[in-house]
Amino acid sequence: MDLDFTAEQVRFREEVRTWLADNAPREPRPHDPAAMRDYDLGWQRTQWDGGWAGISWPQEYGGRGLTLLQQLIWYEEYARAGLPSVDACFVGLNHAGPTLITRANEEQKAFHLPRILRGDDVWCQGFSEPDAGSDLASLRTRAELDGDHLVISGQKIWTSFAMCADYQELLVRTDRGGSKHHGITWLICDMRSPGIDVRPIETIEGGAEFCEVFYDEVRVPLANVVGRRDDGWRVAMSTLSFERGTAYTASQVRLSDTVEKLIGLARERTGPDGRRPAIADDDLGRRLATARAEVASLRAMTYAGICRNMRSDTPGPEGSMLKLYYAEIAKKVARLAMDILGPDGLPATSRWDRPFGWSGNYLYSFSTSIGGGTSEIQRNIIGDRVLGLPR
Repeated sequence: MDLDFTAEQVRFREEVRTWLADNAPREPRPHDPAAMRDYDLGWQRTQWDGGWAGISWPQEYGGRGLTLLQQLIWYEEYARAGLPSVDACFVGLNHAGPTLITRANEEQKAFHLPRILRGDDVWCQGFSEPDAGSDLASLRTRAELDGDHLVISGQKIWTSFAMCADYQELLVRTDRGGSKHHGITWLICDMRSPGIDVRPIETIEGGAEFCEVFYDEVRVPLANVVGRRDDGWRVAMSTLSFERGTAYTASQVRLSDTVEKLIGLARERTGPDGRRPAIADDDLGRRLATARAEVASLRAMTYAGICRNMRSDTPGPEGSMLKLYYAEIAKKVARLAMDILGPDGLPATSRWDRPFGWSGNYLYSFSTSIGGGTSEIQRNIIGDRVLGLPR
């Protein structure tokens, strides 16, 4: 595989790097939900005003209509600039927006897609439930037809940024007969609708963007159905393909930068023997070398995946390989950081992008093998849809 970029792509990279250096936010991202929303939407609006929003989105919906490789270059420079790979705009830009582009009608696209790119709205995802996480097709949140509306009752969980969202990509059960994959509908839900109760969940690393959402006879117009009623599983597979295939590209790129930071720290810090630098320790040195090799492999897999996606509107099941490999490496790198830093990794002053420093990153890393489908689910998808193994 040729991993070299063309002269035109190199010039594009320099343009991206220069613009980010001149325009990236200087203030740290706040953790208060209201302030965080304003910060994230403000930064998204800056990207829109500068012509950098929706690099690979179609021009008719406000994007630049550039290639996925140029989108990849943007992600790489974005990560190297130290900007957050997941913020309040993440679901709209990486889940809902791409799904609407491929599955929504023209009226839905024309209204929502420019608003996502301009930084007008925050989106959240209403998929998982207490009894329907990895087995998403077992969802029970029901929707009863009432004239030209669906009336929603039920509960969702792990709904990131629901506390500050305007809209939600919502899966509901509209038909309880037949197989569990039939009778699911993908809806655009206005989070300001009467009957919605959002309750933030504080997580072990100090974040509170995860939420429970309760629906008590929430009325959603039939005009907000994306695709066809009862055929939402097909639409949801598009959403999950984007989530597993391209949504975490910036996080994958940033992981490489994290490893290089750890190598620098290991050169500066005293190792376990109390005499030599940590990098001179045989075990730590081996693990650092392995981590560098693994993130390089992940980068090559990402490039291959991007090139494959350039031939299709929707990422294929191979995205599960990226999701699985990234999750496992992220956990190993986070553990390695704690072993290098020791007790110094605990304070908030240990300089990382989570609320409680490197230790927060370590605790958060466990979610990478859960969110978007567990690693076990990814292995099933790879075995079934990529390798063609019997169920």
